[in-house]
Amino acid sequence: MKIGLLECDHVRDEFRHIAGDYRDMFPALFMPLAPEWEFVFYDVANGHFPASVDECDVYLCTGSKSSVYDDEPWIRDLKAFFRQIFAQQKIFLGVCFGHQMLAEALGGKVQKSAVGWCVGIHEFKMLDGERTAWMNPPKESLNLLMMCQDQVHQLPPDSTILASADDCPVAMFRVGERMLGVQAHPEFPLPYEEALMRSRVERIGAEKTAKGLESLSRPLHSTLMAQWMVAFVKSVL
Repeated sequence: MKIGLLECDHVRDEFRHIAGDYRDMFPALFMPLAPEWEFVFYDVANGHFPASVDECDVYLCTGSKSSVYDDEPWIRDLKAFFRQIFAQQKIFLGVCFGHQMLAEALGGKVQKSAVGWCVGIHEFKMLDGERTAWMNPPKESLNLLMMCQDQVHQLPPDSTILASADDCPVAMFRVGERMLGVQAHPEFPLPYEEALMRSRVERIGAEKTAKGLESLSRPLHSTLMAQWMVAFVKSVL
């Protein structure tokens, strides 16, 4: 099965020693759970897109330092490509920026959050009545890493919120049955999240950074989130 990784950013050179680039982090997360997945990389942030949406069975969209509402050519092209994914009923997984793009490209709204940055480990609470068979093993909440200012404020049509966090009402949602977004970063290793927070203290704020760093001692459920994402893909094949 071919998984098209839409690379919307790249790890800064000074952090590459931690876990490589995003094209290294995502396979490291998913391959132990889905060894049949064959990743194909598309550096969309630099204008390199699939020639056809049919090149891959599933598309997975990374995070980014950019905002989905930025007026940049590659972001406009990515929105158009998302609409092709939707129109052709391809399976889609989005994290952070990818989660936000899923909303923005299909008629929702993304903007800066009133709470400011969300960093460190946050509790994603599954909504009652929205737990499905692919959320297996079942769990009422997941502790997941966040690194964002933007959030989904308005959902696109045919959307369902699956999880919320205290500072992020739309923490996970789906569009139809084949497209899933999560505001978290299950692909981030803890040392990478810590390095990002320490490098962004002036932007995040000292108090929020300290709280985020302290949260890194809590249990983390990134692997379970990845397991759910693999099961989501299998559930709609």
